[in-house]
Amino acid sequence: MQLSVVRRGFNYGQDGPGNRLVIHLQGCNLRCPWCSNPEGIAPRGTLMETGKPIPAHICPYGGILDGRLKRSVCDACVDRPCLSHPDRLGIAVSCARLPVETLLTECEQGRPLFFDGGGVTLTGGEPTLQFEAVEALLGGLRKRGIDTAMETNGLHALLPSLFPLLDLLIVDCKHPNPEKHREVTGRSNAVTLRNLDQAFANHPNLLVRTPLIHGFNDDDAALEGFRAFYRGKDTRRARFEFLRYHAFGAVKWQQCGMPYEMRDADVPEETRERFEQALRADGHTVVRT
Repeated sequence: MQLSVVRRGFNYGQDGPGNRLVIHLQGCNLRCPWCSNPEGIAPRGTLMETGKPIPAHICPYGGILDGRLKRSVCDACVDRPCLSHPDRLGIAVSCARLPVETLLTECEQGRPLFFDGGGVTLTGGEPTLQFEAVEALLGGLRKRGIDTAMETNGLHALLPSLFPLLDLLIVDCKHPNPEKHREVTGRSNAVTLRNLDQAFANHPNLLVRTPLIHGFNDDDAALEGFRAFYRGKDTRRARFEFLRYHAFGAVKWQQCGMPYEMRDADVPEETRERFEQALRADGHTVVRT
């Protein structure tokens, strides 16, 4: 059993407690225009331009013009012979296929670095698009006594079946209105909201994250929608975090041959504080990681 992995590396305290090995998995079922990891969207991996001119002769289908990829040709290509050509230059694929056992071995070897309650965090992309392999990886980590966390958009109907394998569940809740969510990200988040109901009731350690995006979810209607959805839920074992927009992924959108369309998306710090104060007033625990 294998997983498509974008990258993996350590960070401290941002994706779970302590020092953690964070594994970014390929594939996402949303198209958030502010995504900071757009190379992780396409399930089979994205061809990325690295800045050097690409030799035209490495593509037998005429998919390279003036040292750049012709994306219309690349999108229709099945075998991607450019990636195995000995003269490949200026092009990379966003992911690699790795056996679950290889990742488990790496995690075991990294155990001395999991200080301050650290462990392994799966993120994306969207990890649940590779559900069976993710379940196997989490199960293997559990058997080895390694702390586990996963960040997810919550859209997989079987997400609750992974609850027993996760020491920390991080769910992105981008909007309280499923139709508004669909208009911007491409899909309704009705399943996410149902899974959050399950998580509030059944998971002992839940972090709900919301990226605040100007013009999408930073107005009074969105705030009142969030408050209404969380009202009456047992959130004693949950924490909430509001994240400000950043444009760290803009360059990668260009490398992936996609336009970066976010403009004036940042929200002032006062808006973030207003959302935080509203949830605190409702009795919820609000954090910044």
